[in-house]
Amino acid sequence: MSSTNGSVFVSRLRSLPVIDAEGDEVGKVRDVVVQSRTGGRAPRVRGFVVALFARHRIFIPMARVRHIDGIQITISGTVNTRRFTRRDFETLVYGDLFDTQVGRADTDGQYLVFDVAIREVRSWEWEITEIAVRERSKTFGRRGHMVILPYNEVILPRAGGRASDALAAEMEDMHAADVAKQLHDLTPQRRAEVVAVLDDEVLADALGELPNDDRVELLGQLDNERAAVVLDAMDADDAVDLVNGLPSERAEELLGLMNPQEAQDLRRLMTYEESTAGGLMTPEPVIVPTDGTVADALALVRNEELTPALAAMVFVSRSPHDTPTGRFLGGVHIQRLLREPPSTLVASLVDTDLEPIQDDTPLTQIARYFAVYNLVTAPVVDKQRRLIGAITVDDVLDHILPVDWRDDELDEIDSEEEVTDAV
Repeated sequence: MSSTNGSVFVSRLRSLPVIDAEGDEVGKVRDVVVQSRTGGRAPRVRGFVVALFARHRIFIPMARVRHIDGIQITISGTVNTRRFTRRDFETLVYGDLFDTQVGRADTDGQYLVFDVAIREVRSWEWEITEIAVRERSKTFGRRGHMVILPYNEVILPRAGGRASDALAAEMEDMHAADVAKQLHDLTPQRRAEVVAVLDDEVLADALGELPNDDRVELLGQLDNERAAVVLDAMDADDAVDLVNGLPSERAEELLGLMNPQEAQDLRRLMTYEESTAGGLMTPEPVIVPTDGTVADALALVRNEELTPALAAMVFVSRSPHDTPTGRFLGGVHIQRLLREPPSTLVASLVDTDLEPIQDDTPLTQIARYFAVYNLVTAPVVDKQRRLIGAITVDDVLDHILPVDWRDDELDEIDSEEEVTDAV
């Protein structure tokens, strides 16, 4: 069965061999694990159930999958051979959905699921895109008409409790700090239920607003595969603080399950002292090549995943353009970009008065640097003057404020709500 949008149908994946980086066969695909999401978004693919040659079934997360075609699935990294156990919030596509009776959003008819299509929407992130259904025939012995529908036209069964779903859906429209406060106030059992169905990115943002002890405790409630996905979605500077607070054995397990590039960034940050520029920085600033134009730079800062602070300045370097880059040439403020013609080379606009911060610069000097230059973000370079990251003003404030400032902030939110309720 073929799809119209580059998707892959699960029926074609079942029984495909799974090949590791050495070219050896690990086992064969038996099922696809998905997780429903709130807000009308497509269910996310969590990974594959793979049968080893001894019929022992394991789970391989999507972060391990490097390539899928009609012949095989290629993975990388170390395989966790622990026996697969399905979580309450997970659905097995082949085991739970195939031949299941479902409804269609725009009709009253009943249908049976015939196949399910998945597609990669960004690197290492797959989701359900289409459902192939067959209409239940009213005539005995006749097969109903088969049609391929977008996922949102089919009413699929959903795993997890409805009350937790409703609260998770509300959280997805909240600011990350408010989500953190809500999670902070829930009972441990209720928190676990909500976290199980909460979107990974929403959870990742909320973790960034919690005290590190709470982050570590909450991450401890997640299985390793999902914890690695959440760490992937966190800002690198928050993620490294969290990883540093974990037992070393689990930290290594999670780093091994993460997106290799994200894990490499975290390992690099972990080599620096926490209160130095290297320990405070994010390794993913906005970088423009020497031949990049103003139009190119503005296209990069329009990325909705960038924080306002990171989008406030772009940096120019020689190749390579991933950190650590080639030689750092300078930074350009977004206000300057907005004043120049789109065809202007960004390299001709660099602020020559802006000196980068060395990676071993201590926190006190970094704070003075931000005050002197009136900045919200600043470049960090190593001894070879390669750009290795950027520090934002919120990174500095996080470490200047008292250690328990996040606890105080959560208490203040509680107090404000009590006053509002009283009024």
